Amino acid sequence: MTGSEPRHAAHESVEERIAEEIVEELDLHPIVDESVEGKKGADDEEEPFPSMSEQIAEQLGGVRGLIESSLPVLAFVMLNVLLGESVLGLEKRQALLWAIIGSVGSALVIGAVRLAARKPVRHAVNGLFGIAIGAWLAWRTGDAKNFYLPGILLTFGQAGVLLISVVVRKPLIGYAWGIMANKGHQDWFGNTQLFRTFQWLTLVWVGSLSLRAGIQYYLYLADEANAIGIVRILVSWPIYAATFAFTAWAIHRVTSAQRREAEAAPA
Repeated sequence: MTGSEPRHAAHESVEERIAEEIVEELDLHPIVDESVEGKKGADDEEEPFPSMSEQIAEQLGGVRGLIESSLPVLAFVMLNVLLGESVLGLEKRQALLWAIIGSVGSALVIGAVRLAARKPVRHAVNGLFGIAIGAWLAWRTGDAKNFYLPGILLTFGQAGVLLISVVVRKPLIGYAWGIMANKGHQDWFGNTQLFRTFQWLTLVWVGSLSLRAGIQYYLYLADEANAIGIVRILVSWPIYAATFAFTAWAIHRVTSAQRREAEAAPA
């Protein structure tokens, strides 16, 4: 029955659902002005949002997050190199098999450890799913570089969706901000400065994602399988970190300036 639907589900638009999916992929959490923290009344049941710097640290996952996301790829690269013909001399397909086992196994261990510690396992499950598809492709084709192909294509796909959202003047970074930091309100459409900011910030994400995927795809075409893994670990993370931090700073700067202007305006 329609009346039994939760209010937020009943009134959620298709655009908001798409934006939520992009938020999950980009790991974009709320950006909140630190100056208003601690001003909530005693009757306000909502907990204050963490500061912008705290949210950036949370998104990047700290040292543990970096290790957990990089370990399966690192295991694949190391085992494929060490067991390959150039080091221990295993036949190419045997080395590939052990690299796949090491990568999938490490992802399973990470998920099990998080589950045992009662920590969220969504990212671990998503990572395992992507690794499993890559492992299947690599084994099916007998080529280690195909282990990285799903991630490359997914990143290009994300960039494409974001670019389309800019072309149709519905920037998804704006929807993400509205859902995650503006209590679901998409009133930024009536705010010219915010709208323009979200338009070009979405283009920044298009460029960031395209750069990350482009470097890996170039190495894919060059048959540099191990180099793709190294780039994914050592290059993709800094690019992502810089893009997220810049996005947080840009939104915070605009919203803070507008809040100050509103407070300074005569009643």
